[in-house]
Amino acid sequence: MNPNISEFHSGVIAPVECVKEGWNLIKDRYWLFFGISIVGLLVGSAFAIVLMGPMMCGIFICFLQRKRGEQVEFGTVFKGFEYFVPGLIVQLIKAIPIIVLMVPFYIVMLAVMFSNMPRGGEPIDERSVMFPMFGIEIVFFLVVIIVSILIELFFVFAFPLVVDRRLSGLEAIKLSFRACKANFSGVLGLLLLNAAFGIVGLLCCLIGAYFYLPVSFASYVVAYRRIFPEIPQNFPLPPPPPASWA
Repeated sequence: MNPNISEFHSGVIAPVECVKEGWNLIKDRYWLFFGISIVGLLVGSAFAIVLMGPMMCGIFICFLQRKRGEQVEFGTVFKGFEYFVPGLIVQLIKAIPIIVLMVPFYIVMLAVMFSNMPRGGEPIDERSVMFPMFGIEIVFFLVVIIVSILIELFFVFAFPLVVDRRLSGLEAIKLSFRACKANFSGVLGLLLLNAAFGIVGLLCCLIGAYFYLPVSFASYVVAYRRIFPEIPQNFPLPPPPPASWA
């Protein structure tokens, strides 16, 4: 019987085990995966939303190959461009909530600034401007953190699904949402654990978080493979859908 590419397991994520297994997965080639992670994110962030999706696909191609026991080369990260459109779609939809948050934030900030502008030659009271703006920024920062966690919680497997199951952008998002919902506590625990290690890394001269990145990616691949079992090599997956916007 052929496997269903939409099937997934539930209740199989143990956060600490995923991190440990992720480290064991890459530790003998750590610097290769460190370079893949850093370059992939740098290239993706240099062109904001446009290239981040394809580069994330490329990063997960490398880690999934490692998980399958295949040879990984640095240039493999650029194979993510074979999934340019589905990767772009995933990244665009991920970015929408943050963009929606930014609009009212700047509107409120401008309103505070204009409402405290001096009138009739009165001197500027800096405290009347700085304190409200500082408070707004703190609230906005906390809201962004919460929203970002929620977004990542349900999108975390979208890029692996694009490259592993050859799904379109929307199909990958829908399936990732369903799988993460069925594994809510485990996925949330893994996200928070990786975030905690990232914060510890930031406290270590700020750059420690970058050294943890490959372990973080590896832990997500371990979790992904626990939820979505390996498809047999002879199973006819569809080709990458670079021309599909759905």
